[in-house]
Amino acid sequence: MSHSDDHPQPRTFAAAPPLAGTTGVPGDKSISHRALMLSALAVGESRVEGLLEGEDVLATAAAMRAMGAQIERDDDGTWHVHGVGVGGLLQPRQAIDMGNSGTSTRLLMGLVASHDLTVTFTGDASLSRRPMGRVIDPLTQMGASFTTSPGGTLPLTMRGLCPAVPIDYRLPVASAQVKSAILLAGLNAPGITRVVEPVPTRDHSERMLKGFGAELTVEVEADGTRIITLAGEAELKPQQIVVPGDPSSAAFPMVAALLVPGSRVTIANVGLNATRAGLIDLLREMGGAIEVTNAREVGGEPVGDLVVTASALNGVEPDPARAPAMIDEYPVAFIAAALAQGRSVFRGLEELRVKESDRIATMAAGLRAIGVPVEELEDGLIIEGSGGAPLAGGGPIAARLDHRIAMSFAVAGLVSRDGVTIDDMRPVATSFPGFVALLKRLGAFG
Repeated sequence: MSHSDDHPQPRTFAAAPPLAGTTGVPGDKSISHRALMLSALAVGESRVEGLLEGEDVLATAAAMRAMGAQIERDDDGTWHVHGVGVGGLLQPRQAIDMGNSGTSTRLLMGLVASHDLTVTFTGDASLSRRPMGRVIDPLTQMGASFTTSPGGTLPLTMRGLCPAVPIDYRLPVASAQVKSAILLAGLNAPGITRVVEPVPTRDHSERMLKGFGAELTVEVEADGTRIITLAGEAELKPQQIVVPGDPSSAAFPMVAALLVPGSRVTIANVGLNATRAGLIDLLREMGGAIEVTNAREVGGEPVGDLVVTASALNGVEPDPARAPAMIDEYPVAFIAAALAQGRSVFRGLEELRVKESDRIATMAAGLRAIGVPVEELEDGLIIEGSGGAPLAGGGPIAARLDHRIAMSFAVAGLVSRDGVTIDDMRPVATSFPGFVALLKRLGAFG
């Protein structure tokens, strides 16, 4: 999808009465992408329940169909994927449009790198500004070749190499996408592919690769460095996958329930993978009442229900090392900080400058526009909280085609005096198509 295809959809979010009730959130986006890709590389039929049906994941489904997988959806929401086997991807007939999805673009580049295919990737205006160099570098070492737009961006054309060259690669930056791209390329490379990860990032790829039958081991050294070793020319076996609720999506009703006075909300079936739980830890440190109930394991992933009660929050200065465990949740964490008592200092967030938008600059501009004192740093923000007093409000906020920016300022509107207007809510469909409907069910609009 290209957000420029039709007109912007502005919306104003006003002060809300107490939020109450139980809700689910869409399936985890990271797990949904990987479930479709690995199912497409297994021989036989995999079934996926709870798949996120946002535009980013649908772009992944379309890309795997274009390269030979049969993918169908039942009326009850169960997806069936008939895979082609590792090494069996077919040459697509035309360029693959990835819409706004940076995750699936980078992961698919990994898949293609060890196949004898030539593939052109295109995307919308936002994705076409996002740099791909950090994936291109290791995949070039494995034998793939690339022709990119200036700055290493989309549109780009890549040619894979089969057999590819297995590599030992130490991640220069913490990135689950780069790690996953290398591992996916290694599936069809002879020999051992090894990734050294000095700072742990989300481990969905490792868990799911093991679940599909790949020979993968993870060693953790004394300093926390993870060494991930994958044996190539893998044979993946079809699986039945249940996708848990996305913690990055749960972040928005969770923060809203903490901030709107008198609220108590249960968010059911949320993935609680330790590599993704940084926001819950941070909000608890700020004084947020968040209880995990019904903890269980589903498909190798820890899952639970979150019971969230409105709380007075305090400013915080989180350890920059926490960033990978909540990188996508910082925009809404900034909103929590804007309502907290005292100053919050967020550092070590350079990665936010190369997301769907420059999330540091975009959040700083938006916070100023609704009356929040904020100082922009090269690697983060300093935010002076209101001590629980409603934010002034205003807008329109420029969301910059970024779904998480739009949803974060929607939450801010629920605790504002004059409401907050977002210039365009269409990007929310990439990850959370039912976002506004969920807020309505919880009583946000009276």
